[in-house]
Amino acid sequence: MRAVEVVERELTDPWEGIVAAPARGSRVGVLVLAGSSGRVERERVRLLAGQGMTAVSIRWFGGPGQPPGICEVPLETFTAAVDLLRANGAERVGILGTSKGAEAALLTSVHDPRVDAVVALSPTSRIWCNVGPGRDGAARPYRSSWTWRQRPLPFVPLDDSWTPADSDGGPVAIRGWYELSERTFAHRLAAADIPVERARADLLLVAGGDDAMWPSLPFAEQLAARRDAAGAPVRLIARRDAGHRPRLPGESPAQASPRFRYGGTPEADALLGAAAWPHLLDLLRGT
Repeated sequence: MRAVEVVERELTDPWEGIVAAPARGSRVGVLVLAGSSGRVERERVRLLAGQGMTAVSIRWFGGPGQPPGICEVPLETFTAAVDLLRANGAERVGILGTSKGAEAALLTSVHDPRVDAVVALSPTSRIWCNVGPGRDGAARPYRSSWTWRQRPLPFVPLDDSWTPADSDGGPVAIRGWYELSERTFAHRLAAADIPVERARADLLLVAGGDDAMWPSLPFAEQLAARRDAAGAPVRLIARRDAGHRPRLPGESPAQASPRFRYGGTPEADALLGAAAWPHLLDLLRGT
């Protein structure tokens, strides 16, 4: 593919973020959402812009006027970003989200029929409770991560009786926390399921079987089963040896965390990203 001249600009209002686009414009727009790191995905935005798309990434919590944590974050945050992409000439709009960002992407596609495509990396199949404090500064009692039209969405809490098996002071794997919570709050799972069968968007799921943060591959399989049962399009790309952070071709290796174990290996995570890459591009472009 011929090199694409890319122009970019910073966003400061109503969010912190970045927009990057081909100098000649594009009919394809992509909202890129990070997970619970809360970062603006600058490298990924530039990578997609280099593939001929208008890409935007925003800080969706922790910024001015936003909840400090992922607690009752309005989905309207993301529908407003869809507005921005439309205003920049996008005829086809996709959302690429990772982890909690994938949760947001899936839910936004359910509630906003203007979303044409979703790429969910390391997704969940249901709505979980807050990660960090809300606007009131409190992290407990648990509340929903999301609201729609000012109403909190049903969610699954975490079981705080959980303790990590690898509590030696180093990074911990918290997948078991989510698995225990599913058992403890089994009666709340159905209400919190993300109804992806209702979304008109095309859907690509990417997950690693060695994810140490949460069971993203079983979650992805649940999402795919719901779509299949409804006769809705879906594709699942997986590697059993990959972890929570698949890396797309051209992206820098992920840095180790002092707090969490993510599973997988740099090699397996890169191979998963490489396997997903052509399908990701086709889905976002609508080809």
